[in-house]
Amino acid sequence: MSSNSIATPDWSAIPAPKDDGATRHLTGAQVPSVPLPATDGTIIDLSSLRGLVVVYAYPRTGIPGVDNPPGWDLIPGARGCTPQTCAFRDHFAELKTLGVNFLFGLSTQKPTYQREFADRLHLPFPILSDEQLKVTRALRLPTFEASGLTLLKRLTLVIRDARIEHVFYPVFPPDQNAGDVLAWLAARIR
Repeated sequence: MSSNSIATPDWSAIPAPKDDGATRHLTGAQVPSVPLPATDGTIIDLSSLRGLVVVYAYPRTGIPGVDNPPGWDLIPGARGCTPQTCAFRDHFAELKTLGVNFLFGLSTQKPTYQREFADRLHLPFPILSDEQLKVTRALRLPTFEASGLTLLKRLTLVIRDARIEHVFYPVFPPDQNAGDVLAWLAARIR
């Protein structure tokens, strides 16, 4: 296995998240103006981006060799941030071909922590930090608490010209999310 690949978890052994209705208000919503630090050193304001933007939100990424918080795999939807990110990385060119102008990951982790993750996985797109929960609160994104941290529930937003066009939620299994986004986009252009 190369340093860029990961073992796929047995998703049947991990509890799947349920649709709790926490994203129903998002379709059609205007994205607020909130500048966020990105792993490429830039500041991104999603409300200022034109064209098609895909933002996948995930709880947190682990550090190789460091245990996840206790009970992590038992939290529905918590496990799978690296497989989800690798799938978006591996489908990046296809997403661009289908008209995606910008692709971002989003978590509430610190930018320095995210930068290690982005570098380790050789991501061709930046990860955004909502460490201060400004976008999370402004859009009322669904969250959960683990080990004293407020973490995003896994979801993916398709945004066109700063308006949310579609929401994928809940996302499970995470490694299929990029493929689901591709299929949705492909169906829209037929």
